[in-house]
Amino acid sequence: MRESLGNWTKSGSPWIWLNAGAVAISVIMVIGLLALIAVRGLGHFWPASIMEADVRELNGNSFHLVGEKVETVSVPVEQIRAAGIEIDTDQELVDRHLIKIGNRDVHGTDFRWVLEDFIEEVRYPENLIAVERHEWGNFYGYLLALKEKDKTVAVQAAGENSIWPEFKKRVDRAVEIHDEIYQIEKHEIGRINYAIERLRLKERRLEIDGENTPENLAELNAERSVLNAEYEVLQQQLADLYTAANRDSFVARAMNGQEIEVSLSKVVRVYQPNRMDILDKMGFYSAKLWEFASDDPREANTEGGIFPAIFGTVMMVLLMSVLVTPFGVIAAVYLREYAKQGFTTRMIRIAVNNLAGVPSVVYGVFGLGFFIYFLGGNIDQLFFPEALPAPTFGTPGLMWASLTLALLTVPVVIVATEEGLARIPRSVREGSLALGATKAETLWRVVLPMASPAMMTGVILAVARAAGEVAPLMLVGVVKLAPSLPLDGNYPFIHLDQKFMHLGFHIYDVGFQSPNVEAARPLVYATALLLVIVIALLNFSAVAIRNHLREKYKSLEM
Repeated sequence: MRESLGNWTKSGSPWIWLNAGAVAISVIMVIGLLALIAVRGLGHFWPASIMEADVRELNGNSFHLVGEKVETVSVPVEQIRAAGIEIDTDQELVDRHLIKIGNRDVHGTDFRWVLEDFIEEVRYPENLIAVERHEWGNFYGYLLALKEKDKTVAVQAAGENSIWPEFKKRVDRAVEIHDEIYQIEKHEIGRINYAIERLRLKERRLEIDGENTPENLAELNAERSVLNAEYEVLQQQLADLYTAANRDSFVARAMNGQEIEVSLSKVVRVYQPNRMDILDKMGFYSAKLWEFASDDPREANTEGGIFPAIFGTVMMVLLMSVLVTPFGVIAAVYLREYAKQGFTTRMIRIAVNNLAGVPSVVYGVFGLGFFIYFLGGNIDQLFFPEALPAPTFGTPGLMWASLTLALLTVPVVIVATEEGLARIPRSVREGSLALGATKAETLWRVVLPMASPAMMTGVILAVARAAGEVAPLMLVGVVKLAPSLPLDGNYPFIHLDQKFMHLGFHIYDVGFQSPNVEAARPLVYATALLLVIVIALLNFSAVAIRNHLREKYKSLEM
């Protein structure tokens, strides 16, 4: 028995099983973590039922409670009594519910903790409405009346739902008007303002160059007059739209019995979750998921979507990949194919490997000092003097963030490309040279194509690291909320000098800087899941390209 056990140990089987078990545990932990993030994040968008209940207070009185049950935790009874709350129970633990009561403009807070033993007569009336607003969060209550130009046009009797269809129709109209206003303000007026600013800078440049002749100034004034005329037309359209948007309002009763009037221009959507069946809830859930992925954030990033952060993350990673690949490949080719292998080359490789271990925030400090203050400041002096003292490239922006992350990840590309070059048989190079090709032609047409899968491996590793970095980006270009995307319809279309949003920084900002922690918590999970998905899609795309290249040049390796 002992001999067979020794033979089994010597065969290496225990280490194989140990490695397999470690891999299995790691996979289970990763899947469990992703499942936790998905449940906590994606569950936030499901339309929860609105409860109504009477809650007993310590003084014996009770108050009316309306809201969504968000979370339930078990708390030791001793802890409750230590806080000065008398509770009559023999159990060791008591449930405490986090209720989203909304109506922040009425109550001053969105959430409230309530003990299970103090809740009485829980019910779910079908007439309760939930109203998502552009500000002040959700509103929960009973719809009482509709108004048009301060005149009541419809009144709802107690216990009925008679004016709900008309309410929905007017809300849809208000949302359409809001979208038209957004289109004009964000895009059309934004385009005019951008063109007027370019004319101002052009006039300033003519003044600096001494070419501000009456003819040139007259040409600029003519263009400015055309833009001002367009602006006046759009302003009149906006005035009409704002008048139409503010026409309707509704009156509702909050849980404290107060009747409030809300303009429909402030409403995003309305729904009655207690009346919804499973199909209605699935449709609502899909719409909320699409809003999260495609809309701009609102309410201090605790509501709305995160499309600017998705766009900024993907654009920065793609730009970083375009920058890091040629530099990494050229450095690897020089070290492997041209440099004399000796002490200097070994020191360079040691330096490259050490660079991979430098903390990322150090790269951020370097990017701030060298790229932004030195390089960007000199670029402003040479090419954008008309904009000074306002900086153009002498301020954090997309280009400097991409360059900083390219510098951070270039060691990974160098090492991966060198390994790929080292695996190419020497006979392949000699055969190409024997057929009359020069060394440069051999490198370009034979060696580099065969090493391209290794290059893509380096790019994959670079993307995986750069997409999740946050510390250096806080110094070189990322912001809490960007007013516009780095890519738009205004010349030169790609604005590398603009600041941008990033999913990693968005998670940090919402999770640790938000004034409304309870509202922000589910969005932290949802954004984290989305960041994982974005990184996975970028990596899968690179892996697909690598596999294609590997199959294409497999015959050369044979």
